[in-house]
Amino acid sequence: MEKTASELAPSWLSIPKDVNAISKSIWPASFVRDASGEIQVGGVSVAQLVAKYGSPLMVIDQADFISRAQVVKQAFDSAASKIQTSAKVYYASKSLSTTEVVKWVAANGLNMDVCSAGELALALAGGIEPGRIGLHGNNKSVSEIDEAVTAGVGAIVIDSEIEIERIASISSSQNKIQNVRIRVNSGVHAFTHEYLATSREDQKFGIAIADVPELVAKIRSHSQLNFLGLHSHIGSQIFSVEGFIESVKRLLPLHKLLLEEGSVPELNLGGGFGINYTAADQAPEVSFFASEICSEVEKQCRELGIEVPVLCFEPGRVISGPAGVTIYTVGTIKDVQISSDDAKQSRKYVSIDGGMSDNPRPSLYSADYSALLVSRSSAAAPVVSRVVGKHCESGDIVVKDCYLPADISPDDLLAVAATGAYCHSLASNYNYLPRPAMVAVLEGKVKVLMNAETESAMLSRDPGYQTP
Repeated sequence: MEKTASELAPSWLSIPKDVNAISKSIWPASFVRDASGEIQVGGVSVAQLVAKYGSPLMVIDQADFISRAQVVKQAFDSAASKIQTSAKVYYASKSLSTTEVVKWVAANGLNMDVCSAGELALALAGGIEPGRIGLHGNNKSVSEIDEAVTAGVGAIVIDSEIEIERIASISSSQNKIQNVRIRVNSGVHAFTHEYLATSREDQKFGIAIADVPELVAKIRSHSQLNFLGLHSHIGSQIFSVEGFIESVKRLLPLHKLLLEEGSVPELNLGGGFGINYTAADQAPEVSFFASEICSEVEKQCRELGIEVPVLCFEPGRVISGPAGVTIYTVGTIKDVQISSDDAKQSRKYVSIDGGMSDNPRPSLYSADYSALLVSRSSAAAPVVSRVVGKHCESGDIVVKDCYLPADISPDDLLAVAATGAYCHSLASNYNYLPRPAMVAVLEGKVKVLMNAETESAMLSRDPGYQTP
């Protein structure tokens, strides 16, 4: 049976010795199985959480999130200090953001980057100081720029020439001086999924290196604008440091050139540091990235004969991703017979009560995830399985390849790991499914981060809908 199952599974997926085991490299720190076999997270049982807040349910281990934020900040602070500079860490709010999350970020000394008026409003509502906010976006509207300048955000990242005049005009009308960066398309491509390649020449973000000096001169011609420095982002879910090293090598000569005409106090090297979604993943520690990047910055600055600038980084997924899990209720189950080399093989399809509406990443990016039976332990053998959603799409797959116990049954609770990043923020109402609740757990206590969306609230946007 194990031989047959393994033939259907990808080569990276190993048959578990214990189908109840919890990989600490994937699941949150407080994710443990109690004596009865049920999973506790943050000191609360998954069954209790689902009974009160519904299913599907997004759960954030608050202590794990905060610990990861502290580790990231300390790693960059330490690495920057070793090269006689300082670091600013901007939490990428697009990965996961609620007013409570903003409070955690602010309380632990991180800044925050936002990409829209909505994210800006949320960050301000969470209480973070406006000066610690950076505004991104390739198509910032005049109203969004106005709101950012009015709020007093610490930096606006310029993504196109037209934004220079817009920001200058709005800042002048408010009698303010606005700090700005300029996003550089360095041509460096982190080896990730095509849609995540956000720093190549033929794409919507940034300004070509050759065009930067002229645009910086335009920025400096406006007394209402203060140029902070260059910004680069080379991709997402990155396991290798080489892309960052190459980006440093390309940006610092430009940085030196710009110093000839004025101050360039900072260099923002973005984020995109990867995490483990499966037991086969081996994401480097953030301290490795911090040390290697800062070391290269110091080396290049020494060779160029310039001072090391203040360094800025924008991690998101590496903080929020592993701290989150999504709990689903199992619905229908079917064993699908597959013929291969004249041998019949079977894959167990396990349908859950969510899917691509609460986690579209597998459909969008072919992202791999891990699943675990969490409402009980099982003595059954592991069988190759696929966890699928309830949407009317053949591509509605949540976990493409995993091993689950052969006796998995309807009404069991199943958890998917590392859903703290880009699941809540990408969630939709596809097939008119309401978006799930999200809660934080800490030392046996639960706090609602996002209420479950009701069907009537979802449908109320349609003026022709009448509540029964």
